[in-house]
Amino acid sequence: MGHSLHTKPGQFQAVREAHDPFFSLFPHRFDYIWAEYPEPGAAVQWRTETRHLLSDRLIQQAAYLYGVRFGAETTYCLLDIDRGSLYHPERDPFAISQIVAALEPLGLVRYLACTSSHSGGLHLYFPFEQPQSSWKLAIAVATLLENAGFKPKPGQLEVFPDPKPYNVCGKPNLFNGHRLPLQIGSYLVNEEFQPIWSSRDRFVKQWYSTQAQNDIDPTLIRSILKFSKRHRYAVSTRAEKFINDLNAEIEAGWTDYGQTNYLLGRITMREYIFRHILSGGQPLKGIDLVNAIVDIAQSLPGYSEYCRHRHEIEQRACEWAQCIEKSHYFHYGDAAGKFKAKVDVFQAVDLELKTAIANAPNWNQQQSESARARIRYAIADLLEKGMLPSTATPRFRALVGYGIGGSTLYRHRDLWHPQFLSTSEAQNSEAVENPPHPPALKLNSEKVCCEAASLSDCHPSLFPSTGRNHLSDQPSSDREVVENLPGRNLGQAQTMLSERTDMFQTKEYVQQVLFEMQANRFAHQKAVQMKYEQQQQLKRTVAQKRRRALMQQFLDSNDPILIAEALDWQKACDASLSLSVNGG
Repeated sequence: MGHSLHTKPGQFQAVREAHDPFFSLFPHRFDYIWAEYPEPGAAVQWRTETRHLLSDRLIQQAAYLYGVRFGAETTYCLLDIDRGSLYHPERDPFAISQIVAALEPLGLVRYLACTSSHSGGLHLYFPFEQPQSSWKLAIAVATLLENAGFKPKPGQLEVFPDPKPYNVCGKPNLFNGHRLPLQIGSYLVNEEFQPIWSSRDRFVKQWYSTQAQNDIDPTLIRSILKFSKRHRYAVSTRAEKFINDLNAEIEAGWTDYGQTNYLLGRITMREYIFRHILSGGQPLKGIDLVNAIVDIAQSLPGYSEYCRHRHEIEQRACEWAQCIEKSHYFHYGDAAGKFKAKVDVFQAVDLELKTAIANAPNWNQQQSESARARIRYAIADLLEKGMLPSTATPRFRALVGYGIGGSTLYRHRDLWHPQFLSTSEAQNSEAVENPPHPPALKLNSEKVCCEAASLSDCHPSLFPSTGRNHLSDQPSSDREVVENLPGRNLGQAQTMLSERTDMFQTKEYVQQVLFEMQANRFAHQKAVQMKYEQQQQLKRTVAQKRRRALMQQFLDSNDPILIAEALDWQKACDASLSLSVNGG
């Protein structure tokens, strides 16, 4: 079928209902939104679900309201026009026709309309066949609308996918989610925008009919992006949280009396600080800021029911605009903002973080420390069991049994060799035995070399000969000495001994390599973990100092908004982090 949903191999998908093509129209199910059915007249409280995908069956069950977001690519865009919008047919019967005319150069000439809910708002779907970049399409649609005089903003005209001019820590923020059609209160509408009988089958048929007439021109999208004046800002995690906190406070609107002053303050902060980030354009100030505050306040739920300052809303908005312009707040991204001093305050703290991380032990140092810790543990365990050998070679072999490589033991011989650990009496009365040969020379080579010839010619020692026992002229092995008897081929005997030496060395070499690999892997894991934990602790400490310095600035600012925020933070902190207000 021409409209079947294609997925990439290995891509995880939610459970699909193959018999219902309606669900395939909205394939992106990650980070979906949902809400309980609201009381009549109450606002919907949307929440985001990130733990699993939205399945067709959940939508069919209809236990909640559901909505979806956009992925990297999309085959439709959506315009949301609230009932109180200047562009709604009840207020301007020609506005939607003008909107469609503005999008016509892009190839969008037909739309599918339905009511969004019982509120009477309209959703205009513009489907098309060839998938387009969601971000590029959003910028193109918003730009064409703005060039035609339409101002996309909440409560008036919203564009989905929404243009996202900023990203968080190098990653783009999620697209806004929209309510799925044909849920409670949502119906298809006719040419006069009156609800008509609706079903999923009828919706799908109109969707495909509309889709066949819309043909996006990618060349025009590239041209629009090239000349678009929008800027993309890298928003920090703290700034994103600030935006989300403000949105959570604002979008619920009025729920009771006595909330006007608080809500106007939050609206003012969001529009003044982040409006150019969220919607593009120039930062708001003066009369433009006042108008934005008034427009958003009047579009919020509960404004008509609970706001007792509707007769003076412009005056109150003007007062808040003047207040924030004189405060320490500034337009986000303004390098010369009123919080310029904040950078200076944090420079020392940032330097402390960078210095601490730079001076933290590197991987080699941490690996060495981990190896020394394992040697200390092994020595302590042998001492506790009463099994620590008194001489170097048995002690070396005992430590190898703990998974410590021979080369590691040689590098850290000060921790285990009797030359470093013996008492003064032992050093004066007994000669110090040399440690065994390094890993490349194998543990059993001593025995084999003794069979072949004198030990003095076997392998060089890593330690000087001073203070060690000299080799005697007698064989150091209790095996029978091989003599050059008549009829015995000495060269053949030496060849046999050489082959046996290779055999022993190969076996020991494999064992030693395995020990080394295990020890190095363990040391690497511990070093990485230690490095990560140290850096996280340093970051937490520095973040705490930066937060405390910022709150102290708030207390010293004489700004009632900042002081209230600092005091709230102070109450939530431990007593050891308490601040003192100047002059108090």
